[in-house]
Amino acid sequence: MAQLSVKQYDTIEDAVVKGRRIGIWRRGTEYLIIPLALRVVNRRECIDTRHPATGANLRLWLDEVDSVEDVR
Repeated sequence: MAQLSVKQYDTIEDAVVKGRRIGIWRRGTEYLIIPLALRVVNRRECIDTRHPATGANLRLWLDEVDSVEDVR
């Protein structure tokens, strides 16, 4: 379990507000997603997201995320 930095949280929050894509690494897989909401569910933080090409919804748990990158 990786601890996210303040900068990574800022990247997620900024992407939620502006509707921008971000890249998230989890278990060796990169997800390019559009975050819709950052929330707490059952005492765990998660990001509700949408895939930019298919529109599929995905929930990513922050305690499983290895890294967050801004995609411009």
